[in-house]
Amino acid sequence: MEALRIVIADDEAIIRLDLKESLQRLGHTVVGEAGDGRRAVELAQDLRPDLVILDIRMPELDGIDAAKQLAADRVAPVLLLTAYSQRDLVERAMDAGVFAYVVKPFTEADLLPAMGVAIARFREFRQISDQAASLQEAMETRKLVDRAKGMLMDRHGLTEAEAFRRIQQQSMNTRRSMREIAEAIMIAHEVGSAPPRRSTGRKS
Repeated sequence: MEALRIVIADDEAIIRLDLKESLQRLGHTVVGEAGDGRRAVELAQDLRPDLVILDIRMPELDGIDAAKQLAADRVAPVLLLTAYSQRDLVERAMDAGVFAYVVKPFTEADLLPAMGVAIARFREFRQISDQAASLQEAMETRKLVDRAKGMLMDRHGLTEAEAFRRIQQQSMNTRRSMREIAEAIMIAHEVGSAPPRRSTGRKS
């Protein structure tokens, strides 16, 4: 992964320090630090980093609401730090504009792949947003595309990136939106996995 400019936010200074040192060892630069979500959003809007890493629980504005603001402006991908006890919030976070998450306590081995996932999914989201009339439609389309990607990955042994490219290519070839392609994939999957109808044994 190329060197990234990153904004980090956590209300615990010791966690921010640990995170900053880990990122620096991985070759990245922390261009901004915040102790609350509101300041994190301000920094990200001003600095336009390559990635924003947010704790889920922060004063002023929590990580989920901060991510929602950043997603609305398409500022940067958001990676969320969460605790085991907060796993129930992860789905809400993904709906809000979080693109990946890491469970605390984390290691550098956990951090690096999650960063890659967040950046790749953010690029996909920007392409999806170009076809959407609103942020809400873009978020809904993203969820449909994610489900369709999963089906393609299971059926054809594709990577996540390959599955997205297949959806994107089909969208371009047919001049239909990625949402329409995703919906068609899901319908085909449901039809293909439906059990055969049992014969009643009666002849017409």
